[in-house]
Amino acid sequence: MVVVPAGSFLMGSPPSERGHRPEEGPLQRVTVAKAFAMGRYEVTFAQWDACVAEGGCAHAPQDRGWGRGNMPVIYVTWRDARDYAKWLGQLTGHPYRLPSEAEWEYAARAGSAAPYWWGGEVGVDRANCDRCGRSSSRQPTPVGSFTANPFGLFDVHGNVWEWAADCWNGSLAGAPADGSAWTTGQCELRVLRGGAWGLEPANTRSARRFAGKADARSGKQGFRVAMTLP
Repeated sequence: MVVVPAGSFLMGSPPSERGHRPEEGPLQRVTVAKAFAMGRYEVTFAQWDACVAEGGCAHAPQDRGWGRGNMPVIYVTWRDARDYAKWLGQLTGHPYRLPSEAEWEYAARAGSAAPYWWGGEVGVDRANCDRCGRSSSRQPTPVGSFTANPFGLFDVHGNVWEWAADCWNGSLAGAPADGSAWTTGQCELRVLRGGAWGLEPANTRSARRFAGKADARSGKQGFRVAMTLP
């Protein structure tokens, strides 16, 4: 886990941003008044398998032959991810949870207003997505394979989509201004952030929002955890 400092940012993207989609607006000023902790990496198969072995997680996801261990866990639903956070909290005595999408975007940006934390262009070999590197993106990569952002978070662009706590809303109008999770809207759908392997760079921008069915499983979907600090 890394401590993400308190701060303020503009959530979403302006219409002028390349790849901008209607659901990424209007821009909202969000103030995260209190520091929180967030997983340095996406949750791995090794961590998930430990939860299964201890009886905290009921689903044993496949890995499509890509390997387990330090690979990001995939084929987990929003409810699976929530159950993992609950188990981890019971195990450690700390308040683990899924991040809100505002917390996720704030942490991913790490102070940047650009499409990616490092700037306006995807560059080469900075993330696992289609046409983002010297080799084809045909599967996830082990967590931490690319450079961390200034807050110390790895793989916030690409690799696997990451579940957030929020219900889906088709725009940012009316989104909580304090960084908390949006608990009203289309709650059978939940927010996914960060894009994934095999997707074009525009789908991995910091502002990109995606609606996923809460009970859906995909080889492109995983998550990372957050934790409320005292």
